Amino acid sequence: MPSKKKPAPPAAKAKPAAESGELSLIRKLAEILNETGLTEIELDHKGAKVRVSKTVHATAMMQAPQSYATAPVQAPAMAVVAAVAAAPAAAAGTPLKSPMVGTAYLSPTPGAAPFAAVGSMVKAGQTVLIIEAMKTMNQIGAPKDGKLLQVNIENGVPVEFGEVLMVIE
Repeated sequence: MPSKKKPAPPAAKAKPAAESGELSLIRKLAEILNETGLTEIELDHKGAKVRVSKTVHATAMMQAPQSYATAPVQAPAMAVVAAVAAAPAAAAGTPLKSPMVGTAYLSPTPGAAPFAAVGSMVKAGQTVLIIEAMKTMNQIGAPKDGKLLQVNIENGVPVEFGEVLMVIE
């Protein structure tokens, strides 16, 4: 009986018999990219420049927020009435609103007299407080001539944009 020859198993990666030096260099650079996790590599040797890069497809994964079942809670009516009573009554006059977020100071230096006290007369543009924002002291002037009716903040407290700081008659 004649013996049958089994075909040779195919090579895992068949290389062309005569691979050029440039192609070999590119393959080696691609292998370095894969091994190191880099996305781009460039080689400049004796005036020959070779650059190999690969595109990485990043996928952002977001976790869906978990929802929790909550029982409806009704706030006591007394607490709502107390909160309304605790809020300062809006005085009739022109409100001085905060032009920025920062820390408000009613006096030029700690321990000094305030720029203006309730009941004092102020002139338009007169500094009535300072707001510190990003380490810069910003002088805030009165919007008009009049009597300072109300001061809604304390010295050294944080203020929000648009918050009513003072009321001028």
